[in-house]
Amino acid sequence: MKLSHILYKSNSLSKSVKKFQDEGFKVEYGSKHNPKNALIYFSEGPYIEILEKAPISNFLMMILRLIGKTHLVNRFKNWENVHEGYFDICLENYNNDFEQEVEILNEHKEHYFITKSSRLDPSNRLLKWKLLFPKNIHLPFFMTYFNIDPKPKNFIHPNGIKRINKVSYSIDNSLIPIFKQLCDDKTIQLTNQKGAMNVSFKK
Repeated sequence: MKLSHILYKSNSLSKSVKKFQDEGFKVEYGSKHNPKNALIYFSEGPYIEILEKAPISNFLMMILRLIGKTHLVNRFKNWENVHEGYFDICLENYNNDFEQEVEILNEHKEHYFITKSSRLDPSNRLLKWKLLFPKNIHLPFFMTYFNIDPKPKNFIHPNGIKRINKVSYSIDNSLIPIFKQLCDDKTIQLTNQKGAMNVSFKK
């Protein structure tokens, strides 16, 4: 697997979009109407997803609890309660299924939940993908790549940045072996030190 994207917690989606735009990034909202997120794409490598709230409603969270998916609710609640800034990552596999990843999770007796998702982006492209959420919220979640590639071609942001260079990711020592089995992306630098994620960019 490789690094799909970095999650950025926002206290105000519109203010965070303006912040990144003022820093010279091109930012687009996830959808035309009532967007729940915003994206900073790069032609190569991972992108940034800006989130203000959990991606599902409180009603759906209640349903998830009723069907025994409390671990997923806990993950989303954690997303809402973290401090503003970079806070988590998503891994992306090289296939359109999670067969290899499931084998590794089963080997380590890690439970998980697989689902599908979609959204209509501002360019009227219906993006579809699959998600896998480990029950252990200290592991990142996974996705398959979009059915349509939304990344711009040969694009450089107004500030001269071409891509994300390095990302420091804090993880418990006990989970490092499984992470290394799952992911071979050299963009990620693992650390067991708690605190804010560090993200560097390449021009």
